[in-house]
Amino acid sequence: MSLTAAGPEEEKKNTQQSPPEWRVFRSSPFGKEPRYLTRKFWTMEVCFHCSYVLSQNMLFGNVGLFLCLDKRIENWPLVYSPVPVCWIILCYLFIVWAGPKLMAKKEAVNLKLVLIAYNFTMVCLSAYMFYEFTVSSWMANYSLLCQPVDYSNSPLALRMASVCWLFYFSKYIEFCDTMFFILRKKNSQLTFLHVYHHSTMILNCWLGLKYTPGGQSFMSGLVNSLIHVVMYFYYGLAAFGPSMTKYLWWKSYLTILQLLQFLVVTIHTVYNLFADCNYPDALNLIVFAYALSLTALFCHFYYHSYLKSRTNDLRKCKV
Repeated sequence: MSLTAAGPEEEKKNTQQSPPEWRVFRSSPFGKEPRYLTRKFWTMEVCFHCSYVLSQNMLFGNVGLFLCLDKRIENWPLVYSPVPVCWIILCYLFIVWAGPKLMAKKEAVNLKLVLIAYNFTMVCLSAYMFYEFTVSSWMANYSLLCQPVDYSNSPLALRMASVCWLFYFSKYIEFCDTMFFILRKKNSQLTFLHVYHHSTMILNCWLGLKYTPGGQSFMSGLVNSLIHVVMYFYYGLAAFGPSMTKYLWWKSYLTILQLLQFLVVTIHTVYNLFADCNYPDALNLIVFAYALSLTALFCHFYYHSYLKSRTNDLRKCKV
């Protein structure tokens, strides 16, 4: 794909069909037909288009980031191009910024029944994904230490690719977590950790799905799905209200489970960086760096939410 200038005759024809300040943007990732764009949006469209071209041409091919494009899933929803993904993320960030402002003079919305239904639905979805990751990898005789991607059209390979796509799509569903915080005016929950995790996880999942749907990446999906079963079960119980508070004493252990998740993923990824495994090392580096960033943020959260508060309580008792 490339940006090409229209010929003299085409330029004249295009000028007659549209205002002089418009230009033709050819081979847009949004479709195969040329699109007419105003100058106002031309620069933004070109930037997104260039990023798409670079990804399609394997920008990091020289360092082994992507083995190949997976043609099997190219036409699956939200897979073909990163442009819609980036737009969705930008819309999400805009809602995070504008939502609390719009709700400032409005009453919090009562979403008790919605939260109960949503959280237990996510428990079921996460449990299903964990089951699919486990069964698909088990039946395909996956190695826990080194597993290349199977790009064939075999039923097991497609089954693994399908659950990878479902895992990726579930991250869009999880945007509801943020929407519910905004509608309930729980702005204190809109922390940097929360927004960073939700907005960047989708892009990481897209990279993994687009180029390596299966193989080593199955471990991250499997562990994350298991943790989310526990996490959304906790949130589902909490949605019932104060009557369930006495049964939610294990909240701090939930954060510890999440930290253990990042530890497992980090160890698994680091091992692959040094092992002779037919899996792109640069993609392992991305996962490694991302896991470290989440580990640091969750450690910071755990310290300020639990350890620091306990220390302050002990000091008050001594006084």
